[in-house]
Amino acid sequence: MLEIYEMPGHLVRRLNQASVSVFMEEASKKGFDLTPVQYAALSAIEAGPSLDQATLASHIAYDRVTIGGVVDRLVQKELVRRETNPNDRRARNLFVTEKGSQTLAEIRPIVQNVQAILLEGLDAAERQQFVALLQKACEAVNEKSRAPLRVS
Repeated sequence: MLEIYEMPGHLVRRLNQASVSVFMEEASKKGFDLTPVQYAALSAIEAGPSLDQATLASHIAYDRVTIGGVVDRLVQKELVRRETNPNDRRARNLFVTEKGSQTLAEIRPIVQNVQAILLEGLDAAERQQFVALLQKACEAVNEKSRAPLRVS
């Protein structure tokens, strides 16, 4: 047995790999062309309308440079629109479009199903404990991340 099979970093990477794969498969089966990061961004924009890209990046713990491409794709798909910030003409505020809201409403049950698939090897109590431990571990290393989570 390779030593990496007992290393948290390797196991987290493997679970992330499975998570993205299952998400993409389940979403595409239902006709959605949305990545997990695009879903996270769309959800965050809906929860906090008029976010700018930098704030969006901090809310989903994504680096500020790469978030521009994510938003570009959401705009191209007509799920999000940008508007000039009246207080800062250089900044753009983000809003979910009607099509974006409809997409979120339709894909949320699929996303919930993906979470169940990812944890199907665990019973209900283990699922709760696992998620709580993941949250605790993420909080502990948040500031060491290239893109720390910041929710105001």
